[in-house]
Amino acid sequence: MTLPLILSPEVAKAHDTGAPVVALESTIITHGMPFPQNVATARRVEAEVRAHGATPATIAILDREIHVGLTEAELDWLGQARNVAKLSRADLAACLAIGGTGATTVAATMICAHLAGIEVFATGGIGGVHRGAETSFDISADLPELAQTAVTVVAAGAKAILDLPKTLEYLETSGVPVIAFGQADFPAFWSRSSGLTAPLRMDSAGEIAAAHVLRGRLGLPGGQLVANPIPQEAEIPRSEIMPHIEAALREAAAQGIAAKAVTPFLLQRIFELTEGRSLASNIALVLNNARLAAGIAKEISGLRGKS
Repeated sequence: MTLPLILSPEVAKAHDTGAPVVALESTIITHGMPFPQNVATARRVEAEVRAHGATPATIAILDREIHVGLTEAELDWLGQARNVAKLSRADLAACLAIGGTGATTVAATMICAHLAGIEVFATGGIGGVHRGAETSFDISADLPELAQTAVTVVAAGAKAILDLPKTLEYLETSGVPVIAFGQADFPAFWSRSSGLTAPLRMDSAGEIAAAHVLRGRLGLPGGQLVANPIPQEAEIPRSEIMPHIEAALREAAAQGIAAKAVTPFLLQRIFELTEGRSLASNIALVLNNARLAAGIAKEISGLRGKS
């Protein structure tokens, strides 16, 4: 059975020539911010990837097909679409089967990127182990996906609303390399440091690319998590953001918000409590991750050319 993959003309050209490609998720467009800011931000991220020598491939499910790379018209349409499903591993195939419109989370983007032969993916922050997971069992599908799908994911760490020590413990148990870029501390999304030491540190895109390629040659399953700290001028220090996070978590508990509704609620409340600073920081860190991902993709492309 032929895979339901549609490559945009730009991505198809890069694929045919062996040029570096960076996958991008689409939930930032459909669930991250309102139109037209969502489309403008997506275009800025794509432009950042191009400016640093790679081809962007924003991924979404449209008309029973996995679209790897969106045209200008498709991006505009998706930015205004209603009732878009937020897809992960569990519901990706179902959305394709019933002809729904779907935006890809970290896990679903990794799956689709791997199917398309894309080895690097830039996002904001990954999901992880939620607070209270010892009783709720609320653990993001992003974590097991990192353990089984061979894509290097560049993120500003895990979202600071999560239980970060347990998230790192889960990743270690699953054999996922967690690589802090340019520092020893594991970053916490809006903040450059979580107060935790990352298991690994690398200081160049070349080192990260070499580790990615060697994992494949060694037959090791899964990908890598590259924890890229937010630029210093855009960060909200941990001492400043944590009281807002704790307040938002208390409100969520009081209102009985659970499961998939938790993260959107918390991000919206933190946006309100920081008077919009959290969103500005979010955009800055996504652009920063796009730059690093493009560099890693270029290095991998070079290594593949030499092998």
